[in-house]
Amino acid sequence: MPILALDHLSKRYGSLQVADDVSFVLDEGEALGVIGPNGAGKTTLFNLIAGGVRPDAGRIEFDGREITALPPHARGRAGIARSYQIPNPFQQMTVFENVMVGATFAGRRIGSAAERASIDVLHLTGLLPRANVLAGDVPLLARKRLELARALAAGPRLLLLDEIAGGLTEHECRDLVQTIRRVHSTGVSIIWVEHIVHALVSVVSRLLVLNFGRVLAEGEPLAVLADPAVRDVYMGLPAG
Repeated sequence: MPILALDHLSKRYGSLQVADDVSFVLDEGEALGVIGPNGAGKTTLFNLIAGGVRPDAGRIEFDGREITALPPHARGRAGIARSYQIPNPFQQMTVFENVMVGATFAGRRIGSAAERASIDVLHLTGLLPRANVLAGDVPLLARKRLELARALAAGPRLLLLDEIAGGLTEHECRDLVQTIRRVHSTGVSIIWVEHIVHALVSVVSRLLVLNFGRVLAEGEPLAVLADPAVRDVYMGLPAG
């Protein structure tokens, strides 16, 4: 059953078309990867889904309910959470306190329920040993995990991951991929925008390619990556 449906979404800033008749459906529990060159409309796509940007045309449904006009906080309460490409935790708070903020304010839990949810998320993301470390003192991989944990603390049904593997070493990237697999195994639906394609295809079951705000290709990851048009536009390889 679909948890998210985008129906002919369009968005323009002056003469710049950043989303052009975008339609797709995400099934509940599915992991979808999104790739595309810089300026393809990937960030706009997330902003449209999360509510930071309103479409000029089209509609968005989440769990069978139209949310096109809902503000971001209402979409968060409905079950949509996102991470950001550059982690920005409360640096003078501990890792645990950062996650507690998410569990309390985004997850609307209080007291022991918020604490229990935070501990569960720290365990799931591999951060429990760093729970009492100041967020400003943890290395990049832990900050990426914390960004993921803060989003999960809201208890989302749909998780939007924005280039979360960026800047990591190969070894760190493999570790993060394992964490994302564990998160996905809990049943949460995922849309993951990422430039590190090999990390992406090791998790997702379907790949969507954007170019100039339009859907260029969609389908099984290896088949999409072998598409001559995708190789030409995204990978810089000739389509011959």
